[in-house]
Amino acid sequence: MALILALESSCDDSAAALVTSDRQILAQAVVGQNDAHRPFGGVVPEIAARAHVEILPGLVRQVLHDADVSVGDVDAIAATAGPGLIGGVMVGLLAGKGLALASGKPLVAVNHLEGHALSPRLVDRALDFPYLLLLASGGHCQLLEVRGVGDYRRLATTIDDAAGEAFDKAAKLLDLGYPGGPAIEALAKDGDPNAVALPRPLVGSGEPHFSFAGLKGAVQRAVQAGTHRPEDIAASFQQAVVDCFVDRTRIALEKSDAPSLVVAGGVAANASVRDALRQLAERNGRRFSVPPGWLCTDNAAMIGWAGAERFAAGLIDGLDAPARARWPLDPDGEKVRGAGVKA
Repeated sequence: MALILALESSCDDSAAALVTSDRQILAQAVVGQNDAHRPFGGVVPEIAARAHVEILPGLVRQVLHDADVSVGDVDAIAATAGPGLIGGVMVGLLAGKGLALASGKPLVAVNHLEGHALSPRLVDRALDFPYLLLLASGGHCQLLEVRGVGDYRRLATTIDDAAGEAFDKAAKLLDLGYPGGPAIEALAKDGDPNAVALPRPLVGSGEPHFSFAGLKGAVQRAVQAGTHRPEDIAASFQQAVVDCFVDRTRIALEKSDAPSLVVAGGVAANASVRDALRQLAERNGRRFSVPPGWLCTDNAAMIGWAGAERFAAGLIDGLDAPARARWPLDPDGEKVRGAGVKA
């Protein structure tokens, strides 16, 4: 059994965890920065990076204390090396390198997206490779075949904005504050999802990719019109995103023979998204798996598990491992028009 000390700092959550290769989370801690970024309506990279510098050392001490272990007891140090806000990524990765150097332990530089992609396997022992993954977060929206550790085939990506970004923008337009996803979901519970006619970009086109820029613009026009209740706009927006997910994922299921459908990433914490994709999986005879909500948002437990899987496969990194703002899971994937090249 391997014990992994993991660090996560790719956006505005500072996190540390101790995870074992037999799927035990011995300790974990996450400190968010919502209060610091809320006045700006979104994450300010400089503020986030400075906060990671202040917070991460204490979190490492905390998880080691909670698990009653020392750095010398761990088998490897895992740290997010990208993609993400480069300042924050550098803070966490340099901290991981320092711990690895001081302790003589190997470093595992983890792709944050791989952390999300493998996270369902931390809590679902029956989930085997391959599986079809909808990865939906603030910065990414992709459909991937997860064939194994480090082995991914991208089937679709967003050509402009990510779904999580669209949730945050809609929340800002409705003056709901930050973070937007939970605020939209809470308000939508009291709204009518059919009250506001909003577009479903690319639905019915047969194209596998996502697009949310036009939907954000439609929400802005609906808010400016002043003729709809905020609850109805929120519910209609959320339903539009769900419909896009279902349509795009249905196309991917037709192209993949993977026996399981998995959804992960921050947007996977949304109950309407989870329920709709569960029903889609059932209609298509696929097993469905989704991590618990706390494992969908940024955390170090998923980085620790990805680190454990990579460590078991012999995939360790040198202290020269770079911090990356962009880091595709499928670097050979076909380039897509628009912002999809980021994927």
